[in-house]
Amino acid sequence: MGKHFYTRRRFWYWFGGTAVGLLIVLVTGITIIAVKWKPVLSSKLKEGVKKASGELYTLDFKDLHLNLLRGTVTLDSVVFWPDSNVFNELKLQKKAPVHVFRIKLEHLKITRIGILDAYLKKKLHAKAILLDNPSIDMVYHKGIKRTADTARSENLYQILKSTLNSIEVKLIKVIDADFDYYNTDRKLSAVKHVNIRVEDLLIDSLTSLDTTRVLYSKNIGFELGGYKSLTKDKMYTVKIDSVRGSLNKRSLEIKGLKVIPMYPELEFSRKYNVQKDRYDLDFSSIILDNIDFTGLSNNGNLQVKKMTIGPAKVAVFMNRSLPPPDIDKGRNFPHVALQRLPLPTIIEKVMLNKVDVAYTEFNPETKDKGTVKLQALNGSLSNLTNDSLRLAHHNHAYADLSTSVMGTAKMNVKIDFNLIDKNGGFNYYGTVGGFDMKVLNAISKPLGKMEVESGHVNSASFNISANFNQAAGKVVFLYGGLKIKMLGEDEEGKQKKKGLLSFLANTILIKDDNPTGNDQQRIAYVDHHRVKQASFFNLMWKTILKGIRETAGVGMIPMKKMPPPKKGIKK
Repeated sequence: MGKHFYTRRRFWYWFGGTAVGLLIVLVTGITIIAVKWKPVLSSKLKEGVKKASGELYTLDFKDLHLNLLRGTVTLDSVVFWPDSNVFNELKLQKKAPVHVFRIKLEHLKITRIGILDAYLKKKLHAKAILLDNPSIDMVYHKGIKRTADTARSENLYQILKSTLNSIEVKLIKVIDADFDYYNTDRKLSAVKHVNIRVEDLLIDSLTSLDTTRVLYSKNIGFELGGYKSLTKDKMYTVKIDSVRGSLNKRSLEIKGLKVIPMYPELEFSRKYNVQKDRYDLDFSSIILDNIDFTGLSNNGNLQVKKMTIGPAKVAVFMNRSLPPPDIDKGRNFPHVALQRLPLPTIIEKVMLNKVDVAYTEFNPETKDKGTVKLQALNGSLSNLTNDSLRLAHHNHAYADLSTSVMGTAKMNVKIDFNLIDKNGGFNYYGTVGGFDMKVLNAISKPLGKMEVESGHVNSASFNISANFNQAAGKVVFLYGGLKIKMLGEDEEGKQKKKGLLSFLANTILIKDDNPTGNDQQRIAYVDHHRVKQASFFNLMWKTILKGIRETAGVGMIPMKKMPPPKKGIKK
């Protein structure tokens, strides 16, 4: 019995010793192979990147760590950089890409890589590639012209097939990236804490024909959470709750976008020497559908089928105690500003959903504020574009909007924008439903020193043609029982009724009704000249107001003129 036990124990000693010995030999062998493969693999990686990019990009790294047992490869201090000389040559050949990338990161890790399959079968497969906290620059080069056959050039598999038969990666994760977007040397935007997820990447002889894949992948998604930054002028904080997008679904969703002023209304305005709009924006949701990410990447063209904005709140404040800036605000007409976008852009339709707009002015004479409110603004805008090819066939943009003015008057307005008119031409027409005119006191008392005592609007309509210089058209304003009260100030600075002026206005100037008795409707044909400091919406409103004043009988009293601009100060 003892002899048998001793024999078994001796066997296990022998087996254990042999196993340990073999393990030592295996580890030693793997270590030797890894050491020998390290320079080969380094060379192959660098050569592969250069070849795959047509020598446009170079890959460099400080060190490479290879673990054959775990099947992992780790690169330290990685730099992926374009060669400017090659780019300039490609540009001359009309083969240069519109966008180039510059990438730096501390570590790049590849897990579960099939090294033997890559060596013996020329098939590279890996479970995951992880890029932790990279710095990514995306540089847009405007004016790049590409030959017609560039798009039909060899795909990535055809470039790589002499080295590898296939590449398969189950997951590529970019974690906590800093992303900067440049127009040549000028930085347009900077975003931090971006995460990117690329699922099921496959490059072989058939994937270029697989229409379910984008850039050889089943899905490419990206997200940004908890973004917060200060604007360049340090006057606003920009916050975003989340941004999520998918290249394969061609979608982008922005939640909780806020632009928050750093100072209260009057304090904000006094940071400037001239009038400056103060914006307070809160967009609950912005969704873009059917985005052509491929066209954006390859040609630098932004094309979106549909954008949905809202619910949202937009508040604008202006301090009229300051002089206007010495600029022509015509360049900021919406359809004119659209033409200055840095990228060729086509947005086929924008849908507005429950957008509340409040425009507030401070009147230095009354030392009070008046606010115009457009509540639940809904509608659509179509063919927003600055793309030259699109403009050759479709050169008008259209807006069809409805809202509630001051929470009570239903208004519909349609705008036809001429996108190629050098004078910024546009037409607008619309209707306003009935409402009690006393609701206008929230504006007329602080801004016009006038109070509506009674009056009811039955309906109003307008049809106006306008451009940079003037607006002209027809205004129909139907109302009844209009009585007003002119306001002044008492010794304590409080508003009081100007009895004589109110009497004269109501008995001599103001026409109580339109139409009056059996009279025909009074129609105002207006012609309003714009001063260069007047904005797009100022031009629209002042033209309609001029028609209302003429209909009501006060057209002979000139409207208050905008003060002269402060010379030499543009903003």
